[in-house]
Amino acid sequence: MAFHEIRFPATLSFGSLGGPERRTEVVTLANGHEERNTPWAQARRRYDAGLGLRSLDDVEVLIAFFEARQAMLHGFRWKDWADHKTCRASREVSALDQSMGNGDGAATAFQLIKSYTSGAWASTRVITKPVAGTLRVAIAGVEVQEGMDWEVDGASGVLTFTTPPAVGAEITAGFEFDVPVRFDTDLIQVSVASFQAGDVPKVPVIEVRA
Repeated sequence: MAFHEIRFPATLSFGSLGGPERRTEVVTLANGHEERNTPWAQARRRYDAGLGLRSLDDVEVLIAFFEARQAMLHGFRWKDWADHKTCRASREVSALDQSMGNGDGAATAFQLIKSYTSGAWASTRVITKPVAGTLRVAIAGVEVQEGMDWEVDGASGVLTFTTPPAVGAEITAGFEFDVPVRFDTDLIQVSVASFQAGDVPKVPVIEVRA
C-alpha cells in the first residue's frame, strides 16, 4: 500500500457525516464499580463520503477518485470541515495558536500537534498532514519565516528549524491540516434512478496512522 498526497475533493467532503472515535474497554466489577481503560492513545476518525454527493457529476468524480486509489489500497487526504485548523472555526490561523514545545538549544525538529482542552484536562493529537501554504511559526512569540528560518515536511508534519531554538524558548504554530484516511470499502453501489430521487451511496472512510 502507499499514501497518495492528494486531497479528496473538498466540495464532496463538505456535508459528510463523521468525527472522532475512541475505544474504551469497560469491566464492571461484582460490586457495581467499573474499571475503564483504552488501548488507543489517540482517537481514530470515521466519515461517510456519500453524504456529500449532490449530483451525478459528483458521483463520477467520486468513482474516478475511488478507482485511482484502488479502493482501500491507497490512503489519501481528507478535509474534516468540523476540525481542520489549529484555531476556532471563526478565526484565522496565527503563529501563536498551538504550542509545539520548548527549545533546548540543540533540537531542530518538532512534530506538529494540536491540543484539545476542556477544564484542567487536555488531549494532544499528532498532525501529520499540514496544508501547504497555511503554516505560521513563532519562537518566543516572534514570528519566523519559512525557507529562511524553518521548513516543514508536508507528508509527516515535522517542523525543522535552520538554527536550534534557544533553551526554554516556546515554539508555537498555526496551520490548517488534513486527515490521513483510506476508503473503508472495496465496493461502491450507485443506483442512478434512486440517486436522482435523493438516495446516496454509503462511502465509508476511515483514518489511517500515517
